[in-house]
Amino acid sequence: MSPTPETALRTGVLRDFSLEMTGKDVTGLEDARSAIPAGTRVNVTYLGNEDPQLRLDAARAVRRLGFVPVPHISARRLPTRETLEQYLAGLRADGAGEDVFVIGGDPSTPHGPYPDALSVIRSGLLQEYGVRHVGISGYPEGHPAIADHALWGALADKQAELEAQGLAGSIITQFGFDVDVVLGWVRQVREVGIDLPVRIGVPGPAGVRRLMSYAARFGVGTSASIAKKYGFSLANLMGTAGPDRFLRGLAADYDPAVHGEVKVHFYTFGGIKATAEWAARFKEEG
Repeated sequence: MSPTPETALRTGVLRDFSLEMTGKDVTGLEDARSAIPAGTRVNVTYLGNEDPQLRLDAARAVRRLGFVPVPHISARRLPTRETLEQYLAGLRADGAGEDVFVIGGDPSTPHGPYPDALSVIRSGLLQEYGVRHVGISGYPEGHPAIADHALWGALADKQAELEAQGLAGSIITQFGFDVDVVLGWVRQVREVGIDLPVRIGVPGPAGVRRLMSYAARFGVGTSASIAKKYGFSLANLMGTAGPDRFLRGLAADYDPAVHGEVKVHFYTFGGIKATAEWAARFKEEG
């Protein structure tokens, strides 16, 4: 007998979810601590307006609070090889460097020798400084500045390089609002031979206006399609929307035999505490 969507929510897609924070969100993480399961993976972003020490302090705080830090490395923001080495050395010294997430980053022109995530992985520095697991990005709805064929090629190349270096890996997708599109992309990932675990990016509960702003910035859907799929009204931009409908659809349509290992990664646009408390309540209520 197949599990119901409600059971799948509790034991499947919401089991072992991960969260995302910026270097400035340590206080928010401390406030949310009681609502987050011990051992939860917490990604620490690599923003251009934050200095390296702020990122290191945030990763250290994640570990201190009983979670697993996953610091981001933004390839095109790295001005030198030495910058990357210093950052990795700092993470290792704090016991926060075994898991990282490597992404190309926002700058259109690299600030240094790393034009993309693959070049960071190929540098050999991750292994040298104790990294054991590397997260890479996936884009179910494409990327506004990168052609689809290039995205698929990069994904395959990164999996191959991780395997060659003996590093474990996983994929975290850009957030989306359309379950059919996301699961269709995961199916295609498996069909082309990419077997890395996938964490599907999901926006945590946030204001409708903020969600629409992020969606426009990252080229994720149109306003009308998002409202229809996600279940909110464009006439009420002052309201708040959570991923209830998305997660129920995900639980109902996810097939391990087709989609492989799939979990959820929350983008905490509405705050870490709000997201963590919402997830705990939703998981309990189903």
